[in-house]
Amino acid sequence: MKTGILLLNLGGPDTLDAVRPFLTRLFTDREIICLPGGAIGQAFIGRVIARKRTQEVRENYARIGGGSPIVRWTTLQGRGIVERLRERGHDVAFAMAMRYWNPSTEEALVELERAGVGRLVALTLYPHYSMATTGSSVGELLRVMKRRGTKQPLDRIDTWYDHPGYLNAWALRVQEALARFAPAARPTLLVSAHGLPKHFIEAGDLYCEHVRITMEGVLARLPELPHVLGYQSRVGPVEWIGPSTDEVIRALARTGVKDVLVLPISFVSDHIETLYEIDMLYADQARALGISNFRRVESLNDFPPFLDALADLVEPKLG
Repeated sequence: MKTGILLLNLGGPDTLDAVRPFLTRLFTDREIICLPGGAIGQAFIGRVIARKRTQEVRENYARIGGGSPIVRWTTLQGRGIVERLRERGHDVAFAMAMRYWNPSTEEALVELERAGVGRLVALTLYPHYSMATTGSSVGELLRVMKRRGTKQPLDRIDTWYDHPGYLNAWALRVQEALARFAPAARPTLLVSAHGLPKHFIEAGDLYCEHVRITMEGVLARLPELPHVLGYQSRVGPVEWIGPSTDEVIRALARTGVKDVLVLPISFVSDHIETLYEIDMLYADQARALGISNFRRVESLNDFPPFLDALADLVEPKLG
């Protein structure tokens, strides 16, 4: 029986004209950020935030090439998973289900139905569980399946923050980056994860715990390094978890640190958070504060050891 692999991800605007509708979908969804005033307040404030942020976000996307590369990288990840599983004798196909842009969850299900799949495996591309990410994507998937009357059975992979292959892939990426420093250098590893409104953690979300376990798993595979954790990408009028990555950079500068290597631990492919926020915004901040050597670990993207890990995650679900 052919299995359809659904890759769940956030999505991103593919053109500059897509920025405002993408932000509107994002900020009006209470599953990703809960704004004051209930559903009505969410719809109103969410649209206000989207409108106010559109110009700045458009400029940021313009600086990374005019759109998000997330579909391109997710496509390569899906192809890599399918190639590996077919080599192991499995009959599989894949489709992308982007929560806030295209291709949508509904489009993904239609694509897999046309491919003749008899069952579904949903693989989240958020290694660390949060209701704001995997929870929201799975909720949307279940709603669309119910609306369409989808008959294929569904299996899910909701977390994989401690998968050995995933940890190994990050450790290899860090070792590649360390090799480009001077032999005597001992850079501080700045582990940067996507931030999250604090109310998710207060409601029992295990995101921070999952990030900590991933960080410790990667560090255990590396030579001993000074390290620190920060959370990036804070937006909106609600309180977020911390410390923020920019606060951490300021603290490192105050102690005289000159060599910093950023590990974007919660991102599985390049997006605005790595290409603009880390490579441009934080790098400029660091240099202005006297951190002369500020670099980033290359994203996992289509790194073969990472694709091996993703295939290993899916294979036990194929029977």
